[in-house]
Amino acid sequence: MTHSTYTQQAPSSFKLNQTLIADALRRDEQALAQAELNHHLATQAEAVAPTLDPLTARDRRIIGEIIEVEPESVRTIWIEGGITVWVQLVGGGRLPFERNWFATRVAEVKATLPETPRERNQRLEAELKQACTIFGLYHGKIDYLLFSTKVYRDGHFVGFIGWDEEGWYSNPRKYGLDRVAQTAVGAISHFWEFKQ
Repeated sequence: MTHSTYTQQAPSSFKLNQTLIADALRRDEQALAQAELNHHLATQAEAVAPTLDPLTARDRRIIGEIIEVEPESVRTIWIEGGITVWVQLVGGGRLPFERNWFATRVAEVKATLPETPRERNQRLEAELKQACTIFGLYHGKIDYLLFSTKVYRDGHFVGFIGWDEEGWYSNPRKYGLDRVAQTAVGAISHFWEFKQ
C-alpha cells in the first residue's frame, strides 16, 4: 500500500534567513519585556510586603567567622536534604558544608562571642520565671533596658526585683537599700528577710 504526502513549497518571495532573524529579534524583545515585568512585580511585592531577613547580624558574624568572609557578604543559608548546609554570598557564590561539621563550628564560635543584650534578657527572664514559680509569685511587665520589674503574690505587691552588673537585687520598697544575690531565687528569698 502506498501513502502519498502533499508538501507545499515556499513561494519564491519567501526569505528564510530574514524570517529567522526577525523571529529571533521578536523573541529577544519578548524576553526582555518579560524580565522587566518580573522585576517590576518583584519590586512592587517587596514594597507591599517586605521579606524579613532570616539572619541576624550575629548569625552573619558567626557564619562569616566560620567561612572566613566579612559578615556583610553572607546573604542567606539553608539546609539541603538534611545533609548539606549551603551559604549564599551577596556576590552570587554558594558554598556547601557538611551539616554536622557546620553545626559543631557554629557552637564553637558562639561560645567565643559575647552575649547580646537580647540573649541576656531572655536568659534573665527565664531565670526570673523559674524563681517566681518556686515561690508562688508572678512578675509584672519587665523593663528590659534596666531589667527590673515588680513581683506579686495573689494580686498583692511583694517587692521590686532586677538585675545589674553586680547580680540580682531585690527590695520590698521603691526606695531603700537593695539586697544583692547571685541568683533570682536568692534575690526573691530576701523579700522574707526584709519583713522579719
